[in-house]
Amino acid sequence: MAFIEEYRAHIAEREALGVPPLPLSAEQTAALIEMIKAGQGDMDQNIDLLTNRVSPGVDDAAYVKAAFLNDVASEKVSVRAILPAHAAKIMGMMLGGYNVKPLVDALTSKNSEVVETAKEALKHTLLVYDAFNDVEELHKAGNAHATEVMTSWANAEWFTSKSALADEITVTVFKVPGETNTDDLSPASEAFTRSDIPLHANSMLVSKMDDPINTIKKLKEKGNPIAYVGDVVGTGSSRKSGVNSVQWHMGEDIPGVPNKRTGGVVLGGIIAPIFFATCEDSGALPLELDVTQMESGDVVTIYPYKGEAHKDGKCIATFKLNPNTITDEVRAGGRIPLIIGRGLTAKARGVLGMGAFDVFLTADQPADSGKGYTLAQKMVGRACGMTGVRPDMYVEPVTSTVGSQDTTGPMTRDEVVELAALGFSADLVMQSFCHTAAYPKPSDVVMHHTLPDFISKRSGVALRPGDGVIHSWLNRLTLPDTVGTGADSHTRFPIGISFPGGSGIVAFAAVTGSMPLTMPESVLVRFKGELQPGITLRDLVNAIPYYAIKQGLLTVEKKGKKNIFNGRILEIEGLPDLKAEQAFELSDASAERSAAACTVLLNEAPVIEYLKSNVALIEAMIADGYQDARTLQRRADKMKEWLSKPSLMQPDADAEYAAVIEIDLNEVTEPIVACPNDPDNVKLLSEVAGEKIDEVFLGSCMTNIGHYRAAGEVMRGEGKVAVEKFWIVPPTRMDEQQLINEGYYDVFKSIAAQTEVPGCSLCMGNQASARPGSTVFSTSTRNFDNRLGKGTQVYLGSAELAAVCSKLGKIPTVEEYMSIVPSKLAGKEADVYKYLNFNEIKNYHLEDRSVAEEKYGVKIKAV
Repeated sequence: MAFIEEYRAHIAEREALGVPPLPLSAEQTAALIEMIKAGQGDMDQNIDLLTNRVSPGVDDAAYVKAAFLNDVASEKVSVRAILPAHAAKIMGMMLGGYNVKPLVDALTSKNSEVVETAKEALKHTLLVYDAFNDVEELHKAGNAHATEVMTSWANAEWFTSKSALADEITVTVFKVPGETNTDDLSPASEAFTRSDIPLHANSMLVSKMDDPINTIKKLKEKGNPIAYVGDVVGTGSSRKSGVNSVQWHMGEDIPGVPNKRTGGVVLGGIIAPIFFATCEDSGALPLELDVTQMESGDVVTIYPYKGEAHKDGKCIATFKLNPNTITDEVRAGGRIPLIIGRGLTAKARGVLGMGAFDVFLTADQPADSGKGYTLAQKMVGRACGMTGVRPDMYVEPVTSTVGSQDTTGPMTRDEVVELAALGFSADLVMQSFCHTAAYPKPSDVVMHHTLPDFISKRSGVALRPGDGVIHSWLNRLTLPDTVGTGADSHTRFPIGISFPGGSGIVAFAAVTGSMPLTMPESVLVRFKGELQPGITLRDLVNAIPYYAIKQGLLTVEKKGKKNIFNGRILEIEGLPDLKAEQAFELSDASAERSAAACTVLLNEAPVIEYLKSNVALIEAMIADGYQDARTLQRRADKMKEWLSKPSLMQPDADAEYAAVIEIDLNEVTEPIVACPNDPDNVKLLSEVAGEKIDEVFLGSCMTNIGHYRAAGEVMRGEGKVAVEKFWIVPPTRMDEQQLINEGYYDVFKSIAAQTEVPGCSLCMGNQASARPGSTVFSTSTRNFDNRLGKGTQVYLGSAELAAVCSKLGKIPTVEEYMSIVPSKLAGKEADVYKYLNFNEIKNYHLEDRSVAEEKYGVKIKAV
């Protein structure tokens, strides 16, 4: 009875927070089972807890639950409160994993009620994996029950038994005007709660509006479902946790799955592409339409099939269902279960010798224009076994490289568990701890010790706290011209292509080795001319939105916003000799354009140089005990295979683009910065010169070792900085180690800079933060409100400009900048902008950070 007393106390604690209790742990589940066996306590309550408060799939608690229920169903154990058939019924709600074999075994039970219950449960279970073969064997051996299950799968009864999307949906509007980014929906400061969906959902919009949660509760009193409405919805990162929060407040419970909901309606003038896709994966209905005539409290009726939205009996907006299969996705409970279910149905029809099936909608495929393919279209085409793919074509490319970072890693783990997966099919899956290493909360410490084992046991590669940023590592393990994904919008490969997604699609790609994709159009950015003195690659990053604004293809204003890049692939040409590390600056920043992906056309030489270095890094990782060693060795071998016969794809000369933006480097004669607080709000340095700067941040995945050397040279011999704080946070431990070796940390120490563990730091927003209300110059990726600190005003630009800001305490004039940077770097450029070629370092090994601290006498841990 001690369990119940403790659990009631836990319920009370959670009720005070306005959330339901956590799912039962394996230990709690075992204690509950002992109570059920002994007939102790309120048996209805006990059985309800066992049925609805244990996570499904391959959770440890699910293992305990399934084992007990199997014993009851197979009549090895007799329990007064649960009859064998009832045990089979409860098992049938566990989605897949540990319950599947017991249910298949039950098809041969002598208890007819158990057989019937197990049969009905299996008909609606999609996550059967290899157990499909067991059902097939029983079917071929003449087991009529197995044949009935196989026939049900073949006829897609798992799908047809669900209600179709209604012809009309009446909702009450909850509108958040302007732009909602995913930091608003899922604050980075609360990232440590993201896997606890109800608790994390309490923080939704709290920094954007007054009392949002109670506002939603009052709107629900009208008796309709709530629709989330905004002019621009879902820009930024952490999209799965953002969707989770929206669904928690506006969706519906999932029987047998504690603390998670599905469904819900999201309406936006623009919905960021990854957020849109994550809604699809999660069973929500996202619609892009004109929302200007919708206000909070309005009652709106949506007619999905007609493509109309009505208020007060009048049509106020029209839309087109996109993709055309979205009604099937909603009916199936999401795009992921639909894909899995369709595959199960096709496999069963093959076993039974049945022909084509028309119960599912098929994706509209575009006509072939007969034109050539872009670089992105060729990369995705190869991953699909095709020459190329056209825009709007639905495909499921092989996903060779998958990345997971730590503030979404626990959610990805939960999604993998729900997918009932004990192994990864993707060629390489990597997990980092870059968002939480410097300032770990107690839950982060637990995650640091438990998540690596979860990943490596499934053949993934787990980095270590302090190793650095996931993207800076993952890029080094990528193969040329291949497709990948990651649960962070900055998963953007410089030598391949990546389509970032929420933790659900990342788990799916890791488990299955492929991902669903409706191929976006491409926008070509073509550089020409010569790079001018004092101009950096970061200035070219900001030149992209600058020129798009000049051409009328991008607006800063959110209402009626134009963004040619939104949901499209940004393809960059004209800088073929960039090092791969430099190319990542361009691909990384495509996230701030809300682009779906990015390619950078490079020559073979920098890619060959990059892969040779990366093979040496992987070999050092294996020698240092990184797991899974077999996965790492396989990737090194594939790199060596490519190096033996290097070849890179090229776009066709007659490829088609949604737009072409040409940038003449001869015209970019002064730095360009992104101004507070919008990465699209770009201006010339001369337009913002003189602004007082309180803090400077040199860090994030947008940086590489060259930036730190350049900043060090600008600050060498300058004495203390003129700003309150100058943050120095290298992207990886390898950069940090080399900077220490070269003496740059002595420079940073002499100017009283604050050095920190390699990782995301201020850029993430859940670690340290800038002083509230301060003005910050940063090299990081984005500058949304409150991201680097509460009420901060943030400028984004190059490391060189950041160093000058720290020297002067203000944004310099063009003349000041040009008088400092070129002279400080004169004659040193080749050494400053030199990248990490591990293969050229004799006996290279990954030096332990603590050893480096002791050896070089430099404090490099978080302050």
